[in-house]
Amino acid sequence: MTDWRLTNQKEYLYGEQLIKGVFRKTENNDHEHCAFCWIKIDKTNNTGYCTTNRYYWICKKCFQDFQEEFAWKICQSDSEW
Repeated sequence: MTDWRLTNQKEYLYGEQLIKGVFRKTENNDHEHCAFCWIKIDKTNNTGYCTTNRYYWICKKCFQDFQEEFAWKICQSDSEW
């Protein structure tokens, strides 16, 4: 059975190094969306994982569900931002 959250993310997220951290609002951006389930990551639901360029975000649930399949590596945590 195919998971509805999987589209073409393997093309740009497979094997990526991720940062575990807290989303912080900027002048131009008050939220992000999980690259899989599209849940809003914002000041209320603010913890997750992102690519090192902070372009793609992954919520905690999707990270847990797809970590092995996508061979992600955590390269730093929020305290190192």
